[in-house]
Amino acid sequence: MTDNPFFTPSELPYGLPPFAQVREEHYLPALERGMADQLREVREITENPEPPTFANTIEALERSGRILHRTVTVFFSVSASDATDGIREIETQVSPRLSRHADSIRLNHSLYARIKQVTTDDAEEAWLLEKYRVDFVRAGADLSEADQERLRELNEELTRLSTTFSQNLLTASTDSSLVVEDAGLLDGLSESTIKAIEKDGSYVLALLNHTNQPALAELTNRETRRRLYELSTGRAPENFEPAARMATLRAERAALLGYPSHAAYSVADQTAKTTEAVEEMLGKLVGPAMANARREAEALSEQAGFPIEPWDWSFYAERVRKARYDFDGADLRPYFELDRVLRDGVFHAAGELYGITFSERDDLTGYHPDVRVFEVFDADGSPLGLFLFDPYARPTKRGGAWMNNLVDQSHLFDERPVVMNNLNITKPAEGPTLLTFDEVNTAFHEFGHALHGLFSDVRFPRVSGTAVPRDFVEYPSQVNEMWATWPSILANFARHHETGEPVPAELLEKMKAAEKFNQGFATVEYLAAALLDWSWHKLARGETVEDAEAFENAALERAGIAFDLVRPRYRTNYFAHIFFSGVGGYSAGYYSYIWSEVLDAESVDWFEENGGLGRGNGDHFRSTLLSVGGSRDVMDAFRDFRGRDPRIEPLLKRRGLQT
Repeated sequence: MTDNPFFTPSELPYGLPPFAQVREEHYLPALERGMADQLREVREITENPEPPTFANTIEALERSGRILHRTVTVFFSVSASDATDGIREIETQVSPRLSRHADSIRLNHSLYARIKQVTTDDAEEAWLLEKYRVDFVRAGADLSEADQERLRELNEELTRLSTTFSQNLLTASTDSSLVVEDAGLLDGLSESTIKAIEKDGSYVLALLNHTNQPALAELTNRETRRRLYELSTGRAPENFEPAARMATLRAERAALLGYPSHAAYSVADQTAKTTEAVEEMLGKLVGPAMANARREAEALSEQAGFPIEPWDWSFYAERVRKARYDFDGADLRPYFELDRVLRDGVFHAAGELYGITFSERDDLTGYHPDVRVFEVFDADGSPLGLFLFDPYARPTKRGGAWMNNLVDQSHLFDERPVVMNNLNITKPAEGPTLLTFDEVNTAFHEFGHALHGLFSDVRFPRVSGTAVPRDFVEYPSQVNEMWATWPSILANFARHHETGEPVPAELLEKMKAAEKFNQGFATVEYLAAALLDWSWHKLARGETVEDAEAFENAALERAGIAFDLVRPRYRTNYFAHIFFSGVGGYSAGYYSYIWSEVLDAESVDWFEENGGLGRGNGDHFRSTLLSVGGSRDVMDAFRDFRGRDPRIEPLLKRRGLQT
């Protein structure tokens, strides 16, 4: 297939993939050629008669597999964002093959022997060299032939199970949608929302990824709330089996590699380093969070006039919030129009902090008509990269919100970054797209990831942008959330979509006063998910789970986080974060969000102590943290920014969890 667009580098600005030329039949040939080419390139490295050097071994590895990298990057971006039946079929075929291909490189004894002989006096090269050594050891390069063969089998089966889990969940999130015939049963939802979900005379409310669906806060009909909640928690029951199997296989793999559990294996190359450190931090939060949640439950039952059920929590939480603080989150929606939030909020904050500017490129296209492309310029007017924005939910898109790179910044290839954000906002049938404050916050959060990619200034792609430990990667994005409520930023974007009037100051004051309300619920649902993840991945070799639901319940009881009114943010059957084996998976790593929030809370304090929004502060954060990616120890980078080690007290204060 000589016209395959993946066979040659893109000629579009910044190497943006030529989505308009890509067809489904291009992927498989490009993946096959890409794997074959990379194996040939690796063979050339191992057969090089010259003594191993950084240039002929490590840098040569960095340069290998360009066709494969281009194809994989686009394919898995599309499979997450616009997965047609054809894309799903290709994913089923290629995922185990890609796993075998990766193992053929990382378990190559000759290649590993060369890597161990490389030396360098350059600090950045030495850091990357150590990364490669650790990668190969953690991949099993030191194992015997027999153990390596078993490792290959485990990796391939895990990849296959992960694909099954993900595809089951994508299907179930549509098939488990709440369908009602009578619009009256949807009382409480806005007129625009009801119009947007009307399908052929029925009303179809699709599920978002997590347990607590946003509509539960608005639906006045209790039976409708119950149906929606039970659809959410009961979706994809067929996923219990592959989830339990994956946990067992991961435990076996960890034991092969010399670790007592997958949790121990996973955390060893994170900033936490040990399972004890994670458990100590989570343990400090459980007691205060549960106490707060129980107090909140009492207040909600008092407001309701009867003992509430889980599907009542969000509904009555909004009523208590309104009664206690005279604040209703729905009152803010008219002031949060999507394009204004993006341009006058997210982009404006980045401009104030870092001096960057944005220009929409209507001549460049993404993989779907909803995708918008923006060129990003640095403070001096020089080109920085491209930002793609895909805001809307659709049946072919997985739930949640995320960022990924389409082109990694590196000086090695003289490539500037191309990054994208995906959200899952309901697209209105007509009129403006009005956001909840949670959706506004998510937009700022995901753009924090985008900035991490855009500001990358490193030599090698292996350590570019967000290629940092998983329990650090959420930190810069969480810091960026602070600008969503910064007074001057809010004043710039929070304007009524019809009148242009700014959001009333008293409404903002009420919102701030109400911020800590319901933090018990928010912290418990998060901790329950994090500790559930931890329990699955603390299994030892040989342990199996026959009844995944019973295991889940027992795990929450043991952790002291079982509360019938507050279920985990993700139950096992739809916990995509941890039952995804590819890049970005969070198995034994969901703790990362709260771990990163410790750093985030410290950093917010630093910004406030140093005058808040301003170029000096932004440039300091950029130069010490955002630009270095994974090219150095990230905690050293944090200390360079903050001036000391992090403390947990700012996080406890933020969440109202001080004892």
